[in-house]
Amino acid sequence: MGLTKSEIFTEEQNQIASIAKAFAHPARVAILQHIFNSSTCICGDLVDEIGLAQATISQHLRELKNIGLIKGNIEGTSVCYCIDEDNWANAKDLISQFLDYESKKTNCC
Repeated sequence: MGLTKSEIFTEEQNQIASIAKAFAHPARVAILQHIFNSSTCICGDLVDEIGLAQATISQHLRELKNIGLIKGNIEGTSVCYCIDEDNWANAKDLISQFLDYESKKTNCC
């Protein structure tokens, strides 16, 4: 399997790609939406809400936590997750700036 050469891209390009990867799976989008809609930290009720196995939910939570969109606290046997407000704001800014690009060409293709 080939190596990804992320070092040849800018930090911003790598960040945008990481955020896009997080949004690339509908389960992660559903998890983020559920956390936002609950207005509180989520502690273990995602299996019933999302409809996936606990191991699958945990895998998606780990991906979201690794890129910093959510944060979690371990309390006994449960892990509670919430949106990392600062990182979410940064992600929104990066994606918004990227999606605001406009093509400078008017007559191509």
